Amino acid sequence: MNTQRLPAFLIAGLLACVFLLSGCDKLGFGTKQSNALGNRPDLDCIIANDFYAVHFSAYLQPSKDDKNVDPKAAFVPFCQKIPRAGKMFFTADLIDRDIRATPIGIKLVEVEKTGQKAPDDVREIRTVTEIPSKLYPKGAVEAQADVDKNGDYVLYLLIGEAMEDDDKFRIALEVGVDPNGAELPIVAIGGLVALLLVVLGFLIYLHKRKKAAQANSDKDQA
Repeated sequence: MNTQRLPAFLIAGLLACVFLLSGCDKLGFGTKQSNALGNRPDLDCIIANDFYAVHFSAYLQPSKDDKNVDPKAAFVPFCQKIPRAGKMFFTADLIDRDIRATPIGIKLVEVEKTGQKAPDDVREIRTVTEIPSKLYPKGAVEAQADVDKNGDYVLYLLIGEAMEDDDKFRIALEVGVDPNGAELPIVAIGGLVALLLVVLGFLIYLHKRKKAAQANSDKDQA
């Protein structure tokens, strides 16, 4: 009894597809967020522009109205997606040691998206809180604010005199969204699926072509 086996190149192609699917987060398609309680130890929220980079964490104070709240929720770190409004604490660890000797101001503003390209992609609505410039020699910039409603916000770190846009470090925040929501854009999903279909189609074509050539060879020998 003859058993048909998939050729090695087809198996390799299928394994490559599986690898691509399992490695989406490593390719930057996703951002590590917290789980339902937000207490995943592998929260890795690094935000950067062309000049600076910070390791950012946001903490949400448990609501006093929720009597069943888990006390551990006070130590839940979030990235740029925060589940609800309330009193928040922000920590930005400065990765670049050079700016630790530079005064940094903090400003949290509510914004409205304009649909344009940065830096004109948002329009400021109001200032929620503002902290005067000071030094953070240990590299941990900390702030807190009472955010009274869901929406889009920007936390600015104003480095030095902040005369240039490059010295206004922006951390975009979405309040009132699921931190565990899918991060993979629809366009990226479609592109990945299309790539997998093309690869599989090409491999199947090669497999059929090889079988046809083998059949012709068997006929010639007969």
